[in-house]
Amino acid sequence: MIKLTDLTSKFRHVRLVLARGKGHPEGDSHEGYDLLVPLDGYGQLDAVEWKENQSLCRVRRFRRKGEDLIGRLRRKPGGQWYFDYAQGWSDDELAFYLSDERFAQGEYISIGNGEAMRPYRITLVEKP
Repeated sequence: MIKLTDLTSKFRHVRLVLARGKGHPEGDSHEGYDLLVPLDGYGQLDAVEWKENQSLCRVRRFRRKGEDLIGRLRRKPGGQWYFDYAQGWSDDELAFYLSDERFAQGEYISIGNGEAMRPYRITLVEKP
């Protein structure tokens, strides 16, 4: 269990919900992600802080149906960020250009599992 006292001042709780797209013309607030990640002063992922505190960087994927998946924010050699839920690559989800994204309410992020990328809207960025 993560203690709030273990987190540096850069950590934020970020909520992403499925945005409008094919098959979901209104989006879906019951499908998305909760992230616990370090952000820099511009609202971008802080790779140095992440490297020092990898075990604290969490991802919770939630869906209308099915159990939540709990995982970690990881980074491949070369800088590609991804969400890792279990050992192996079959369940990993890539976050498209996550290094360049600014985590601010109303912004969009694309996430996919290798087959299709889906857009998610940032609805919350707050201190945990």
